[in-house]
Amino acid sequence: MHHTTERFTSRWGVLLATIGMAVGTGNIWRFPRIAAQNGGGEFLIPWVIFLFLWAIPLVLAEFALGKSSRRGPAAAIGVATGGRHNWMGIFIGLVTTFITFYYTVVTGWCLKYLVSSSLGELGGADPQTFWDNFTAHSSQPVLFHGLALVIASFIIFRGVAAGIERVNRYLIPTLFVLLAVAAVRAVMLPGAAEGLRFLFVPDVGNLGDYRIWLAALTQTAWSTGAGWGLITVLGAYVAEGQGFVKTGITAVLANNFASLLAGIAVICTVFALSTSADREAALGAGNEGLTFIWLPRLFVDMPGGSVLLPLFFLTLCCAAISSLITQLELVNRMVMDLGVERRRSVPMVAAVAFVMGLPSAFALGFFRNQDWAWGVALMVSGLFVAITVIRRGARQFREEHLMGPEEEWRVGAWFERLITWLIPIEFVALVAWWMWQAASVEGGWDPFGEFTAGTVVFQVGLLILLCLAINRFVWRRASAASKGD
Repeated sequence: MHHTTERFTSRWGVLLATIGMAVGTGNIWRFPRIAAQNGGGEFLIPWVIFLFLWAIPLVLAEFALGKSSRRGPAAAIGVATGGRHNWMGIFIGLVTTFITFYYTVVTGWCLKYLVSSSLGELGGADPQTFWDNFTAHSSQPVLFHGLALVIASFIIFRGVAAGIERVNRYLIPTLFVLLAVAAVRAVMLPGAAEGLRFLFVPDVGNLGDYRIWLAALTQTAWSTGAGWGLITVLGAYVAEGQGFVKTGITAVLANNFASLLAGIAVICTVFALSTSADREAALGAGNEGLTFIWLPRLFVDMPGGSVLLPLFFLTLCCAAISSLITQLELVNRMVMDLGVERRRSVPMVAAVAFVMGLPSAFALGFFRNQDWAWGVALMVSGLFVAITVIRRGARQFREEHLMGPEEEWRVGAWFERLITWLIPIEFVALVAWWMWQAASVEGGWDPFGEFTAGTVVFQVGLLILLCLAINRFVWRRASAASKGD
């Protein structure tokens, strides 16, 4: 076996891949909506704080786990803590795998809207009717779901350097240029100043509302990719003698900068081109509603909208594909860790992802349920990364993996305190709040409800039982494959 010998050719390649992994549709469609619903300016304060209290320690821990083990999450945690605890790594890997199954569907939506807006099909149609027709005729979502998988699979089939690194070298600068163009254009709209004031001027009195803090932590966890296992995979490809501390911290800062650019573009456009009632409806319309119904409606009214609308969806496609590449590579890496070569594993992964994504392509209700259940499960994944470091000994972990001579930025004892104490506390607070919210509605414990506490407990509980059941088999296969390296 030679599959773990793949490496990024430069630190720049690692940085771009990490930014590409983090900057996805969540930055462009979720951040503006969540920021707006939580007061705008006052939301940004805890959002920045949690970048340092949640995302950065987990990103550094994941890079270290990947680089030291040269494995994906389903084997890296076993390497760090012993095979008995490897089930936590399997859990992390499978949660992100399940997210990947419906994220390909989202990427397909973005591709469809890029094609339709480029052909001028959106300009003459009511966006709500267009969206309803598109999602009701399931052959189209399925077709574009398949197209998204073909694009991402082709890239990862070419490997780390020739595929992931080379594509991100062009994709990420393009993405940031497009985001900057969208933000500058939005700021120039009459009435945009009100949107800027809303986004950047906090009402400090509202900072006592715990819901704003929890919403900020949620957005940070989802958007940065911390705790997903994705950075563990990228860490496995960092070359010997190359540091990752500076790269990891820079990448999450770049991710938040991308969110701010998207926030300026979307919120200023909504404020400038809508009445206050429409504004409330747009920003409360959910991810699909804001992106695929309200923004096309606003862009049509904007001077130059026929050019700007395809540019917006091109930006969204760049973000979606840059994240999908890493997500699909995580699934692929887990298969490769069991001893399957890349040229065989990529087609297998693509075929399974296509079939498993079909329910989300056919039914929006199923899609929303999966997004809810595995979004909560990501918090468990983050906790499992922290537990891995705690079991290893946080000080020993820091000194062994984060203080090497190749690191330009040294990591202090703050890392130990954050990962040992604060991340478990954040996890308990966030999951308790989420579950309380979900359980307080009628039928909250229904295991088959769309947004219930019951569906999370049911699905996550089943997954934990599955991970415990297959732990010994996966660890044996991964250990045997590594002996053949």
